Parts: sequence; structure tokens; C-alpha cells
Amino acid sequence: MLLYHDPRAPNPRRVRIFLAEKGVAYDTIEISIAAAAHQTVEFRKKNPIALLPVLELADGRILRESMAICRYVEELNPEPNLFGVDAWERAQVEQWNRHAELELLLPTTLVFRNTNPFWQGRIKQAPEFGAIMKEVLATRFDWFEHELAQRPYIAGQRFTVADITALCAIDFGKVSQIRIDAATHPNLAAWHERVSSRPTSKA
Repeated sequence: MLLYHDPRAPNPRRVRIFLAEKGVAYDTIEISIAAAAHQTVEFRKKNPIALLPVLELADGRILRESMAICRYVEELNPEPNLFGVDAWERAQVEQWNRHAELELLLPTTLVFRNTNPFWQGRIKQAPEFGAIMKEVLATRFDWFEHELAQRPYIAGQRFTVADITALCAIDFGKVSQIRIDAATHPNLAAWHERVSSRPTSKA
């Protein structure tokens, strides 16, 4: 398997951590967003909308969405299980992974795209919207703080893909000065320390 990725982007990191948890071997090709390598005609043959990551199989088939890649790998390598072992746990993991995507990762990405100088001249920015998303994130941190008072991991009693998504979202927030305050969010901070201590978090 060949993973096209940018080591600084959160979605490719989600896939790298997932593959590391599975112990799956793969090769990589770095596609630098800063150098606009994702916008080349050659790369757009892999993904017409120029997003990362992209997984290319040995037979040339392409997967170009983070969770689709992870689900494919889970089907081929069911242990350690990261998507749920029965109908209820799978539903819980799906629910909380979607919450992590839509309530943490998406607004964090929107803050970055709309307020960071990196994107000036590359895309249309709306700084006011970015500021609103930063306020939304503050409320979401409060929500996750409450939830993590009740269990050690995002979706339950064990580490799953939902934790991978949430970890990548929160770590990506650092570039926009979005950080966990351990004084006001001790449960979220403890969870973050717990998942960050896993060797795979460095993938």
C-alpha cells in the first residue's frame, strides 16, 4: 500500500495513527500542501478535488477519504479492533467519531483556513467566521470535558478510531492557538495525555 500524505495535515495523520495501531506496513509519498503539490495535474488524477490522504493499492485502486481508508484496513486487519466489536459498540464508535469530526476537527480546520496567514492568497478567507468557529470550539471543549468525566476514552472504555480523530483535531488546533487548559478542562487534558502517550501517536 502507498499513502500519499502531508505530514503536517490532520487527516493523513489520522490514517497514519490507525495504520500504526494495526501494525500494517505501507510506503509513503509526501505531497506538500505548502508547495501546492496536491494541486498538480498528476496528483489530481489520484484525487480530483486535491485532498489528502490518498491510499493506492498494489493493483492501482484508489481510496481517498480518511475513514474509508481506515474501514478498509479494519476489514483486512480486524485486530486490534478500532471500530467496535458488536452492533452497539460500533454505533457508539460511529457516533463519537462523527462528533469528533464535526464538532472538533471541522471547526478547528475552519479556524485555520480562515485566520492563518498560510492561506492568504491561496483561498478566500473570512476571519470573522474563523473567530466564530473558535468560540464554537470553546463550547465543544466544555462538552467533551463533561463526557470524559464519565469514561476514559471518547467512545467508551477503550481506545478507538474516535480517539484518533479527536487527538488529531486537538493537536492541529495548536497552530491556531487552540489548546486545552488543564485547569478548566482536567478530564479532557487527562484524556489527551493518555492517548498522546501511545507510541502510535507519533506516526
